[in-house]
Amino acid sequence: MTTIKVTDQKGTELRDIELNEAVFGITPNKQAMFDAVVMQRASLRQGTHDTKGRSEVHGTGKKSIRQKGTGGARHAQKTAPQFVGGGVVFGPTPRSYGYKINRKVARLALRSYLSTAVAEGTFKVVDKIELEAIKTKDFVTVMKDLNVNRKVLFVFDVEENWENVELSMRNLPEASFQFADGINCLELADAYTVVATEAAVKRIEEALQ
Repeated sequence: MTTIKVTDQKGTELRDIELNEAVFGITPNKQAMFDAVVMQRASLRQGTHDTKGRSEVHGTGKKSIRQKGTGGARHAQKTAPQFVGGGVVFGPTPRSYGYKINRKVARLALRSYLSTAVAEGTFKVVDKIELEAIKTKDFVTVMKDLNVNRKVLFVFDVEENWENVELSMRNLPEASFQFADGINCLELADAYTVVATEAAVKRIEEALQ
């Protein structure tokens, strides 16, 4: 049985809750974790690189020298790749690097990252986080009370009162925001600590169990 302490946003311990073993207590599958992150990073590549082939570079289509009698090699147009200013052979062209992995593998990777965070003590649960106004200073106080200050991923349920919190953390490079429905392996891998609300934990368990 996996249990974890729940605190309020001031860091005061409230109670213990049980986490779903199938989501937060599995043996991490490192291969699935690796495959999921590589897939996401590949999908982030812009793929806008481009070079011009011999049919695209500016130049005449006239044969550069006559076929015979020069004592040299046979050459065609000046746009051929062996000439300066000619086209590039097999150069990169715009394309998408994105691909997909199996849904079962993706879900296994998510469960593996969550289980790793719980096992290492870098997963925290709060009952809720709410701010009365959009104020970065107030959110910094919340982070200090929770004793988190290095690459923290805050996870909320979409139905919670999250607007002021999300707007208050925008200027903080060490804090990031995500909904439970949108949680992904790349953000989990990049985060030093994950702070989730109780509602977000329940939503994650419903989606991944």
